[in-house]
Amino acid sequence: MRPGDFEYLSTLVKGQSGLVLTEDKGYLLESRLLPVARKRGLKGLEELVDTLKHHEDKQLINDVTEAMTTNESFFFRDIKPFDLFRNHVLPHLLKNRTDRKSFRIWCAAASSGQEPYSLAMTIKEEAAKLASWKTEIVGTDISKEILEKAKAGLYSQFEVQRGLPIQLLLKYFQKQDDMWQADAALRAMIQFREYNLLANLMPLGKFDVVFCRNVLIYFDQETKGKVLDQIASLMPDDGILFLGGAETVLGITEMFKPITGHRGVYCKSTSSLTFST
Repeated sequence: MRPGDFEYLSTLVKGQSGLVLTEDKGYLLESRLLPVARKRGLKGLEELVDTLKHHEDKQLINDVTEAMTTNESFFFRDIKPFDLFRNHVLPHLLKNRTDRKSFRIWCAAASSGQEPYSLAMTIKEEAAKLASWKTEIVGTDISKEILEKAKAGLYSQFEVQRGLPIQLLLKYFQKQDDMWQADAALRAMIQFREYNLLANLMPLGKFDVVFCRNVLIYFDQETKGKVLDQIASLMPDDGILFLGGAETVLGITEMFKPITGHRGVYCKSTSSLTFST
């Protein structure tokens, strides 16, 4: 890679998505962007950078951004958040939303859809308690291509074997040749939308629960704070935020505080919400 190419590409990606690429991630640029270059008939990264610099090619910019921001996902990842959602968050919502009998969940950076589908299955399994309730799950991602996969709900044998219990696979998925597809009722529970976390989040509406796991780790401190403050503005006082186990709000925003005894789970700073441990 020529001197200056890494800086150009990292600046471009950060401006488009907030993703911060450090010098040690040069290998990531090459592994993810060489296929983009080849798809365009370009010889390599040097020609890719030259094309980006000298042509206003919005599609190429989008292709580069999508390639760098697409993250791996799997069903019921780090199972504890889903256990907490089922055992504590759902009972909390059932108790405190009886006036409207509805709640909304946002999965930010939904990737190929495994997280929102995991939540949808968790809700389905509690259907008896949620009779006459309206639930909505919104999954967003910056990548249009990955969202098309999420909408289709179509996964390989390898993908469904990663975290998805066999009883849930057989109950909510149908075999399609060598693939498995989420059934129509499960897919209907989720609205997938292309959305950038750096944009104004207000048009997404209000959410009772937000899953924003393992995405803020790629942002710098200032961007993390701005995103978290925006998320807080979408949530009621007793709203609940899930971050990744290695992520924190401490020293980044004053809008959230940890829920005691539960790593990676946060409530509004104005809330007195607690869960048993």
